[in-house]
Amino acid sequence: MIAKKINDLIKDYDFIAVATCDLEGSPNVAPKFFLRIENNYIYLVDYVIGRTFQNLVVNPRASLAVTDKDTLTGYQVNGPVEILSEGAAYDKFVDEFQKKELNLSSRRIVEGVLRGESHKNFEVSFPSKVVIFKVKISEAVEIRSSGELKREML
Repeated sequence: MIAKKINDLIKDYDFIAVATCDLEGSPNVAPKFFLRIENNYIYLVDYVIGRTFQNLVVNPRASLAVTDKDTLTGYQVNGPVEILSEGAAYDKFVDEFQKKELNLSSRRIVEGVLRGESHKNFEVSFPSKVVIFKVKISEAVEIRSSGELKREML
């Protein structure tokens, strides 16, 4: 099952490429902070709140892309997106995001110090406003290095 492979692959990701399109057909792709995958939904954090957000307001569909570096297999997820910006679920996800971002920042600082890099390259800060993208996995695509495609509708 492709969705299971994606689940196993992205659980350790920090960022995922998210492609959106406005109503005129202008594409946009940007990395978004990966929060979790649960019950055929991928939860992402947008703290820029720019073009991706604007596109999803008018056209609430997205395509996500990830690659398994070991097998050189690419995966694409397509589906509708719900934007969470308030409420109990939103508050829970923001709290989870803050903890995950702190862990990521701490890991980056330690890895940087071990490489002999200056601490100033690893600034720790939390954005003042975020939104959560709840992406429903409606279609999962596996793209093998041979060019073979497999599609799975969920």
